[in-house]
Amino acid sequence: MPRRDEETYEERRQQIIRGALAVFSQVGYEKATNREIARAAGIGSPGLIYHYFKDKADLFGQVIEEVSPRLHLIAVGDPLLDHPPHEMLPRLATLFLSAMTTDEGRALFRMVLGEALRRPELAGLLNTLALSRVFPFLTRYLAAQMDAGVLRRGDPGAAAYGFVGPLFVYVLTRDIFPLPGAAHLPPDAMVATTVETFLRGMNYRAPCDDGAPEGATPCP
Repeated sequence: MPRRDEETYEERRQQIIRGALAVFSQVGYEKATNREIARAAGIGSPGLIYHYFKDKADLFGQVIEEVSPRLHLIAVGDPLLDHPPHEMLPRLATLFLSAMTTDEGRALFRMVLGEALRRPELAGLLNTLALSRVFPFLTRYLAAQMDAGVLRRGDPGAAAYGFVGPLFVYVLTRDIFPLPGAAHLPPDAMVATTVETFLRGMNYRAPCDDGAPEGATPCP
C-alpha cells in the first residue's frame, strides 16, 4: 500500500475510533449502532466500519488500545526497577492520572464502568490491554525495592493496590461520581499526597546526600 494510502487509512481508522468512543461512552456498548458511530465519526456509510474493524467487539477493543497509551508507558520494563521510589512513584502516578483524566480517558472509564456488570468480557478487555500491563510492573518494582531494603518488607502485590487505589478513587469521585470539592483538587496535589502517604507507610528513607524528598523519612 503506498504511503499516502496508508496515512489516509490510518486517519480514517482513528476517526472511527474517536466516534466510537463518543457513542460507547454515551449509550453503552449494547445500544451503540454502526449508524450512530458512523455519524459521530463523520463518515458516510456505516458499512465502511467493517473495512477497518472485524466487528463491534474488535472496534471496542481497539478503542481501549488506542485511548490508553499512557497506561502502556507505565510498563516500560526492567531498566526502571532500580530507580529510587521518590523518583519513580510520582512518575507512575502522574502517568496514571494523565491517562485517566483526559477527555478521552474519562470517556473510556465511563464506557468500561457502564458495561462492566452487564458484559464482564468487555471490561476484561481493559484489563488485558492496559491495566494488566500496569500492575505487574508496579508489583515487580515494589518487590525489587523491598529486596534491596529500600522499602519495608510486605506483600508487593498488596502494596501496588494500596498505591493505585487512592488514584482510582480520585478519578471516580472527580469525574464519575462527583463529590463536593473533588473537582477543585488538582492532579499534582493528589500525586504528591499519594506518594508521600505511601512512602511514609513503607518506611522509605531517601539517601541523605540527595536531601529528603517529599514523602521520604527525613535523614537524622
